[in-house]
Amino acid sequence: MKPRSARLAPAADHAREKREAAAQRLAEQQNRLQAAEHQLSELRRYRAEYALDGAAAVSVSALLNRQQFVERIDRAIAQQLLEVERQRRLLEQAGASWRDAHARERALESVIGHAREQERKSEERREQNDIDERMQHRNPRRRG
Repeated sequence: MKPRSARLAPAADHAREKREAAAQRLAEQQNRLQAAEHQLSELRRYRAEYALDGAAAVSVSALLNRQQFVERIDRAIAQQLLEVERQRRLLEQAGASWRDAHARERALESVIGHAREQERKSEERREQNDIDERMQHRNPRRRG
């Protein structure tokens, strides 16, 4: 029969793979959040630039067009803010998943380490018993 530590090894491998996959998802989610934040920053920068450039609009229709365009940019900024918040929530979830996977992996490593230590101690006791038994047969006690 396989020792307990060997029987647990496949579970530890699976836990490691799950932790690695969770770490990959976490990194990807960090990138998505960063991209969403960058896009929000670009929209805000564009709005600020547009507000400065159009201050000299002359006609009423030009002012109305400008106002409508600014409103569209503002709606895009509002939508992007929602997207950034959504990406942050997803990042938090990915982080929690990674932490859970990491904790499971560590727990299994701890159980396996404990099992190996118990197996080592058991083997040492067996070896000591074998030595003691051989010594008893080699040097029979004298009765007197």
